Amino acid sequence: MDKSRDKSKPCEPLVRSLERLQEVFNVSSMNTMKSRLEMIAKQQGMGFHITEATCYLTADLFYLEVVLLPCGGVEDVKVAPHGGSPVPSESLLQLLRSKDFAEFSMKLAGVFTQYNIPGDNEIQLKLFASLQCLGNDLQQMSRLPNVPKESDPQVDMINNGRIGYLKAGKEDCPLIIQFYISPTDEMKTSDLYLTDTAVQAAQVTVGASDVAHKLQMASAISQPPQLDPQGYPVFLPLIEAQYEMLPACFLLKLQPGIPMMPSFVNKLSQITDVTIPDVDLQWAPLPKLLIRHSPSTNSLKEKLDEQDPIFTVPLPGGVMHSYVLPGAAWEVPAQRGAVVDSIPFTHPAHVPALLELLRHQCAINTLLRSCITSQRARTGSVRDLHFEVLPESETSFSVTFHRPDTDSLAVLLVNVSDSHQISCTLFGAGIGDPSLDEYLSTVMKRCMSLPVTLRTLHSKLEEITSAPLSPRHPATTEAENDHSAASSTAATDPNSALTAISESASVPEDGLSVSGSACYAMSVAKSELLPEINISPAVNPYPFTPVGVFSHWMTKNSQLSELI
Repeated sequence: MDKSRDKSKPCEPLVRSLERLQEVFNVSSMNTMKSRLEMIAKQQGMGFHITEATCYLTADLFYLEVVLLPCGGVEDVKVAPHGGSPVPSESLLQLLRSKDFAEFSMKLAGVFTQYNIPGDNEIQLKLFASLQCLGNDLQQMSRLPNVPKESDPQVDMINNGRIGYLKAGKEDCPLIIQFYISPTDEMKTSDLYLTDTAVQAAQVTVGASDVAHKLQMASAISQPPQLDPQGYPVFLPLIEAQYEMLPACFLLKLQPGIPMMPSFVNKLSQITDVTIPDVDLQWAPLPKLLIRHSPSTNSLKEKLDEQDPIFTVPLPGGVMHSYVLPGAAWEVPAQRGAVVDSIPFTHPAHVPALLELLRHQCAINTLLRSCITSQRARTGSVRDLHFEVLPESETSFSVTFHRPDTDSLAVLLVNVSDSHQISCTLFGAGIGDPSLDEYLSTVMKRCMSLPVTLRTLHSKLEEITSAPLSPRHPATTEAENDHSAASSTAATDPNSALTAISESASVPEDGLSVSGSACYAMSVAKSELLPEINISPAVNPYPFTPVGVFSHWMTKNSQLSELI
């Protein structure tokens, strides 16, 4: 009491005490409801005004109008954006009527963030108008015809749509783009509306920038809408469109953030010509980032400090897989990722290419996450199978394992060209049947799970090794592609050829082995795999032909193809 205080700042302990008292009070009168709404407004940094039975929660670009009843109930809730008429909000109304003030506060925070635009009043109004023009263009793009690729229309739109599944922004809800869901997450629910956490999404908003950018002040799509040969909308040239230089840029705020490799981060900047600030990125090996941002992070904390953590994955039939991702292999700069939370861009033409790149990284992350679990080894399992996962390039990795009933190794090379093109190639198993590679690739694309695919492969190899050798299907090996003595031997003596392949696949490049009894030494010389990687000509998995909107991006298209 004797201490002097700044009268402009309230006493923090007193404020906290009053807030706790408000939370336990039963809201049964108009006055207690007013007090509760005033407390929530102050928590969100909003103004609060009262006129008889109506409360106003105000911000710079919108206000909330709450009409109360004498008993403390709520008659109506409306949201009024700047320059617009008040619009009823059913979601906010139901939350107040059920007196779920915690959820109401969270919902209001989302609305406040939606309208939290940087700058002075004049800049805010211009950015708000520009953001609305962008939203209208994205909605128009989402309505363009698209060739379906999956049976479920919503899943098809999420994974294959030009701009994903667009949840149109309303006065009380931001503009959200859902752009990726894995088959595993899809199977966990029959109603995606109730499980948005299973879907990778991004909120479309605007953020301040140190550099001024040209932002649209009207629709950037030519009217009537036309499509280019790739099926993307034709945009107006810069000389015909209405733009204004503003100290801001549009943002895709990722929900949640995505661990991305440096090459992918660079490609994002090449698409938009807006640099993602490196100072905000914390780089770490990609597997560690995936562990850190796993849904079961708490149970995986002990794995973060281990150099070569071993992950166990239980499968049907009592089968237990053990996976190791050697820390030294993933410590190389190309495999050290960072969690990207927001992506700046300046034109709706950027969005399709950005989403394809994000889907590509999500596909890689999904496959690696499938073998990163918090499970512990079970006693009494039918058998334990051990696997080592190593990076081979920015978009491919290898899985080394023991062949069934032999002491030699085999390697499955997984190449993720983009989110829709995933290929598997088997080395060192003594099987020259390309249909097996195609079959494994199909399984991988359908389930997006390494353990499920490798269980299928192991079962197939057991069938092949236990079956008698057919004269019409002689055992052939990848050694036939090498100019070595093993080629001629394979034609006359299949068994000796298998031995040669087993020996070559068993020799580690640097003697790297995995400590612990749960795993074997599984490193395979990368020189055996590299000649087989990227055997197809380079293609651009993010095709886009923007109508002369950004010539700098067009000139970099060929560079992107080479990088990818």
